[in-house]
Amino acid sequence: MRPLFKKLHLLEQRVFQWINGRMHNPFLNFWLFYLTHLGGATSAIGINLLVWAVCPQPWRTTGLQALAALAISHVPVAIAKKLYPRLRPYLALPDTNTFRNPLKDHSFPSGHTTAIFASTVPYMIAFPVLTAVLLPLACTVGFSRIYLGLHYPSDVLAGAVIGSGVAAGTLALWI
Repeated sequence: MRPLFKKLHLLEQRVFQWINGRMHNPFLNFWLFYLTHLGGATSAIGINLLVWAVCPQPWRTTGLQALAALAISHVPVAIAKKLYPRLRPYLALPDTNTFRNPLKDHSFPSGHTTAIFASTVPYMIAFPVLTAVLLPLACTVGFSRIYLGLHYPSDVLAGAVIGSGVAAGTLALWI
């Protein structure tokens, strides 16, 4: 079993280095640096608070559901970061491209990816037509975390699963 994990880890490093190294260009540098912040606390909380505070129903309820999913989703993220203290790629791999003020906490799972999926899944469920915009946007935020040298692909995948799962569970239990 150990050789399999070693091979998967090497494959993941290669995928990371391809995205973080070979794909770098000025256009992506600009857009992904800014789009990644949609998964940050300020944007995720702010946008959903705004929807909840000023939009009519059923948007208000969806905004509140997204806020609840966002809050709940960070419990498993905090636990996983404590249980699996993985170094961020830019700290572990030489020649990683990163940008100003990179995070220094643990890499696994991606909190930004968790937040964007926890925030967007309630809207995708309530308003399926928005999926065509929100799903690519959420995936772009996840991709940006790899591109910016802050997360491995498995960190992003775990964040997407946690965020989506918590959001779906929150909606399923919503009374």
